[in-house]
Formats: sequence, structure tokens, C-alpha cells
Amino acid sequence: MKQIALFEQGIHPTPIVEMSGDYGKNRYYIKREDMIPFSFGGNKARKAAEFYKEIKDCEADIVMTYGSNSSNHCRIIANMACAMGLACHIISPEENREMLYNTRLVEEFGAVIETCPVTKVSETIDRRVEAYRQEGKNPYFILGGGHGNPGTRACVNTYREIADYEEQTGICFDYIFHASGTGTTQAGLVSGKLLMEDRKRKNAQTVKEKKIVGISIARNEERGREVVRQSVEEYLGEKYQALYKEEELIFTDAYCMGGYGKYTQEVKQTIEEVMAKDGIPMDSTYVGKAFYGMKRYVEEHQICGKNILFVHTGGAPLYFDLLDKGQETERRQA
Repeated sequence: MKQIALFEQGIHPTPIVEMSGDYGKNRYYIKREDMIPFSFGGNKARKAAEFYKEIKDCEADIVMTYGSNSSNHCRIIANMACAMGLACHIISPEENREMLYNTRLVEEFGAVIETCPVTKVSETIDRRVEAYRQEGKNPYFILGGGHGNPGTRACVNTYREIADYEEQTGICFDYIFHASGTGTTQAGLVSGKLLMEDRKRKNAQTVKEKKIVGISIARNEERGREVVRQSVEEYLGEKYQALYKEEELIFTDAYCMGGYGKYTQEVKQTIEEVMAKDGIPMDSTYVGKAFYGMKRYVEEHQICGKNILFVHTGGAPLYFDLLDKGQETERRQA
């Protein structure tokens, strides 16, 4: 099993930079998780680094996961398995098989893509895992989006980097916004915040109020909140009852726009604006949609004069899919 130097050495903190565009009556900063130097970056690479350790420890010979054709997670897991010299098997819903850049990259990395109806995903995964075991193989399965304690732990580390930045610069964030999908990112940020604040209180340090807001890209609010809460409980373990409060979990589905992968012209315009003013690529499935949702949330809640951090969770290949779609639309209209 080959080693990945970046994952062996540990991921260095990603930069936090102030944004120059006029996005509202606040100071906006962005944490560039998309600049993690592996497979186009993103927090899925940060999560993969945690799963990498477990895959090595259990001496797996095939890595399995689940995700759609647009999944950043599947791209990075396929790339990681390829770099480790391991086989990769991805279960994917057959309902939408548009060939996107992430799909093409997964194929380039040599992963097997098995499609099935979305209603048959769970049984297909179970059947395939068992089939590999019957063949004498040792499969390691990762839930979609890097869900689970390793993924949550990775995003706890993200929060620690944010806290370190605040301490080093004296800039304290009043709000942290991000795209919330499978819920692991939000679970990690919330868990990191709760643990950090508990440590400060025990050391008689001042705790400044901060809100973490998950902008749902697909799930409805009731389901989304519960998934995040369960992940927080699983990660915190015995500390959960003492530390967790319902008000710590802010999850909104107000900007889902019809579900996963759906977006409006306003989202596209926001992506174009951020690229033009700040040179930062965003996609319409995750980050751009969440950034637009953040702007709407801030406006609707009349938030002014605050330091706001947006966590860019990655997805560069999907930005180019959006460009391709725009060019195709122009060709059809010509």
C-alpha cells in the first residue's frame, strides 16, 4: 500500500482572507479549504486524510463509497485510492448520469462506478461489500460525503484553525457560514466550537458569542438538523449532554431551490460576481449556492457591522461544468 506524503505529514492550515467584493454591510472573510493541495482541494480532501489513516491501519485492499455524478467526495476518494495503489468501487444513483468533470476524473482514476436506483442504494452497498468479502478481499466502506467520526474530526480541525486565526489576528468572527450537505462539516464546526468554549470557560477565559449557520443544499430543515445533531452526539460522546444546546445548531433549508443540484439565475450571478471581484471559483451545487444563501440570510436577518466568515468547502471541477453549461446555452440561443 503506497503512502500519500501530504496525508502522512498532515494538512497545513488553509488561508483565511478578507473578501474585496461588496457583499453587504459587513466585513466578509473566506476560508479557502479549496486550496488543500490534493485533487483540487476542498474539505473532502481534509476528510479523506482522516479516512486514509483508518484504511492503512485495517490494511484494506479496496475502498468503497457512495455519491452522485457531481460528488466532490467520490472524486477525492477515487484519487486517494489510486494514489495508494488500491482498487476503488463507487455506488452511484442511476437517476442522473450527466457526464460531469468529477465523473470523468473518477473514471480517470480507475474507479469502478456501479449505478442503481436511488431506492436500492443501501441494499446494493451491502450486497457489494459482502461479495468482496466472499472473494477474500478486505473492503473499507466510507459513507457518502465522508460522513462519520473521521469526517467530523477533520472539520473539528477546521474550527481549531479558525480559532487560531482569531487568536493570532485579533479578528473575531460573529458568524460562520458554510454549505451543509451530509452534515459532517457542520457537525465538526459545532463540535469544535463547543469543545473550545468549554476549555476557555474552565480556564476562566472570555467566550465571545459566535453563530455557525449551515446553508442546506438539499435536505429539509427537520431531517438536516437531526443528522447534524446525531453526528455531534456521536463525536462528543459522554461530553454531549453537558455541552450541547439546541440553539447552537442553526440549519436553514430556505435556499434549497428545489433540492440537490438545483439553482437559480441569482446563484449563477453570485458565482460570476465572486469570481470577477475576488478571483475565487465557486460551483452551483454546493459553495456558490451556499454563498448566495448566506447573502440572503444576512439580508433577511438584518445583520450589519459584523465579521462574517464563509468556509469554502471546495468543488473546483464543478465550476467548469457551470461554464460549459453557459456556453451550451449561448450556442443554442445563437
